[in-house]
Amino acid sequence: MAFFASFIQYALKFILMAAVAGCGLFLGKKLRDRKDADAAAEK
Repeated sequence: MAFFASFIQYALKFILMAAVAGCGLFLGKKLRDRKDADAAAEK
């Protein structure tokens, strides 16, 4: 039983970390696209 509890705990941590990483990638791309658009508008 302890094995399954530990496995579920690690699985939830993995899902949480993957979600945080995905949000970081999405936000970073969005910010980079905005910066590139601003730089193109200045030229």
